[in-house]
Amino acid sequence: MSQSLASAGPAAAPTAEVVITGDLGRPARLTVPDLASWPQHTARVAFECASDGMRYHRFTGPLLHDVLADAAPAFDPARRKDRLRFLIAVRGADGHHALLSWAEIDPDFGRAPVLLAVTLDGTGLDRVGPQLVLPQDRCGGRHISGIDVIRVDGGYAGAVTAPRGPAPATPGRG
Repeated sequence: MSQSLASAGPAAAPTAEVVITGDLGRPARLTVPDLASWPQHTARVAFECASDGMRYHRFTGPLLHDVLADAAPAFDPARRKDRLRFLIAVRGADGHHALLSWAEIDPDFGRAPVLLAVTLDGTGLDRVGPQLVLPQDRCGGRHISGIDVIRVDGGYAGAVTAPRGPAPATPGRG
C-alpha cells in the first residue's frame, strides 16, 4: 500500500557540503554534522550594519584553523615561516567571497577566533551549510553564509619579489 505525499511529510533536503581544497595533503568534503563533531566554540557577535543597525547573534562551531590544519596544508618545513605565504579563500553558495591569510588564524601569529559556524542563534545549519564568522570584524563584511568551498593556497612564494635592475622612473616626479 502506498503512502500519500501529504502524509509522508516534507522530503528530506540534502545536507550541505563544504569542499576543502588547495595545497593540502588531505583535501576533504565536510557536512555540518561532520563539523559539529569537532570541539565547539561559541562567539557572541554584534554586527553594525549600515542599513539595519546593530544585529546580535550567537554562533557555535569549530575553529577554522583546527579544521584546515587537519587537512594538512603543504607547508615547507625547511622554510622558516612558510605558512605565512598561504591564503584562504572562502566562497558561499550565493557567490559571496572572503579572503584571509593563514597568519590571521594561526595561534602563533594573529590567533583570530574564526569559526566555521554550525549553529546560528541555536539553530542548526545542516541544510544551508556552515557560516564563516569573524567575531573581530565590526560590520560582518567577511561573514559568509552557506560555505561551499574553502581553498588553501600557498602559491604566492614568488609573487613578492623585488624588481631587478634600477627602479623604474615615476612619471610626474622630477
